[in-house]
Amino acid sequence: MDDYRRIADRIAADIARGRLRTGQRLPPQRAFARRHGIAASTAERVYGELARRGLVVGEVGRGTFVRATTPDAQPGHALTEASCEPATVNLELNYPCVEGQSELLAPVLAELLRPDALFEALRLPAPAAGTGVAREVFAGLLGAPDPALDPDGIVFTGNARQAIAATLASLVRPGDRIGVEPLTYPLVREVAARLGGTLVPLAADDRGPLPASLATAHRSAPLAALYLQPTLHNPTSRTLDAGRRAELADVISDLGIPVVEDRVWSFLHEGDEPPFTSLLPGLGHLVDSLSKRIAPGLTVGCAAVPPARSGEVARAVRSGGWSAGSLALEAAVRWITDGTVDRLTAAKRADARHRQLLAADALSGVPLLSAPTSYFTWWSLPAPWRADTFTAAARARGVAVTPGTAFATAPSHTPDAVRLGLGSVPEGELVRALGVLAEIVAEGPGAVATGVPARAGRGSG
Repeated sequence: MDDYRRIADRIAADIARGRLRTGQRLPPQRAFARRHGIAASTAERVYGELARRGLVVGEVGRGTFVRATTPDAQPGHALTEASCEPATVNLELNYPCVEGQSELLAPVLAELLRPDALFEALRLPAPAAGTGVAREVFAGLLGAPDPALDPDGIVFTGNARQAIAATLASLVRPGDRIGVEPLTYPLVREVAARLGGTLVPLAADDRGPLPASLATAHRSAPLAALYLQPTLHNPTSRTLDAGRRAELADVISDLGIPVVEDRVWSFLHEGDEPPFTSLLPGLGHLVDSLSKRIAPGLTVGCAAVPPARSGEVARAVRSGGWSAGSLALEAAVRWITDGTVDRLTAAKRADARHRQLLAADALSGVPLLSAPTSYFTWWSLPAPWRADTFTAAARARGVAVTPGTAFATAPSHTPDAVRLGLGSVPEGELVRALGVLAEIVAEGPGAVATGVPARAGRGSG
């Protein structure tokens, strides 16, 4: 029974010793089985065990490749949000922090540390519905510039991931279908799998999902929900224009499909469009959080849903154990009302704009897809680079990026692209890391595969 683990241990040791190099392709499973004198089913289990340990990654139609990792690394997801090795510049994580941020946040925290205020903030856990004041404050923040968001539909969670999970859990049952964009937030795939749902990628053009594709998908078999990122889509930074929003809203309203709108990054957008859900009365479910606006260490997530559905979403929050902390909710309300969130939003928009200019300069001539105030950029790699091979080569040179395959919702749509998160690392490290990435592309995969030493990145040493 444990034969496959012993074989996996030997392969892991070869990876650790460098006998199998980053980006190297393993033989097809049947060839592996013949070489080792084992059954094809055992070979399949070996490859599955290596993938579980985070040592290899499989690409449909291409094979299985050695990842850039260490044998004692924890198994991770395609979009890795765990800590990297100390020497790695992590462009996967994307939690922006601007100069002076702590000084802006400190006064409210100082107030809450007074014994009387702290007692009130910690006396009871925050209910899913929060407080009346909290609902009013968040309705104003989330609905701007549309003042019609109903506070009675606000439900609080610990973060945006929990808000997404709770909202989808309230809509989706085993066997249901969820419409999504061709590239989507990887967490949604995990949530769908846990709920027993199936993701249905919609056809899209450079303006976003096609209304006709949505109608066709729903009529072939009803969609229980849609999950969309209409503003500063992650990973492409695309924002739906007014025309496409109206077209989609018309189809969605006609078909009566509930929509989950993810607006976590929308605060950076400088346009004045109201939430997409404002076009969908009775169907729109908006999810957001303060982790990007403020900081991930003390954040609150929320869902703004039709008031008639708030009880069901709140039950999903309680069932999942996803309630917001009372202290975090109280601090968030104060930061919103005293203008701190507005000041941080302005500062982070300026910082994102600056970092986009740094990326454009360091990767001059590279086809980057982004927006002026986005904290990430989507890089379509030149042939013959593949997304995972480039990701592995970058990791070997001390830079962690997210392969485009992490965002793909269908095996037929696995783009050879990477997402670069620009918001988490100090500016100097960012510039050096971008320089390393540019050099890797210039050297080509042949240099990586043959072990030719790479030149030092700009500003290194």
